Amino acid sequence: MTSAHHAPVLPEDLVLSIERAGYYPALVVDVVAAALSGERIEGHLVHLETTFDRDVVRRHITVLVLTPSRLLIAHLDDHADEPPAPQDVATATTESIPLDAVKGVMLTHVVENPESYVPGSLGREVTLTLGWGTVARVDLVPASCSDPDCDADHGYEGTITGDDIALRISAAADGDDRLADALSFARDLSSAIGKG
Repeated sequence: MTSAHHAPVLPEDLVLSIERAGYYPALVVDVVAAALSGERIEGHLVHLETTFDRDVVRRHITVLVLTPSRLLIAHLDDHADEPPAPQDVATATTESIPLDAVKGVMLTHVVENPESYVPGSLGREVTLTLGWGTVARVDLVPASCSDPDCDADHGYEGTITGDDIALRISAAADGDDRLADALSFARDLSSAIGKG
């Protein structure tokens, strides 16, 4: 006796966005649906990025999903598995962040020829950066002073870097619709975290 796998159904517009990205859509849909746990979707953004690693083309997809209580982030990458049996594999990671833990939504607009800016156009490229502070990386280096003859121990100095995600969306590369989707998602998420 076999039991059928019944993943929660995602909204049609999200499924279409995932299919349009073309990166293992059935896998991406299942990963997002499993992490969603049946919660209602209030907004989403799908971003496909292609990179070149020597002579190999790699793809990476990020799906951001806004629910009434969470920001869900799904990342999927492809890469070759390690020898002795190299084969293509995909790695899928999801993270669920409570909305009250999202620290900020930063939207950077890139505007060409600002001297001839058309009101309401907001440029042809944006970078959406989200910060939630779940993980922080600390980079420490030995502290020093300006005296070249000093051999005293000055302790350490360093920086703390938050765990952010930054997505660059360009109308030229991704299309006008994807740019509009990014702006809409940023507004929806900003509004949702502002209510907390």
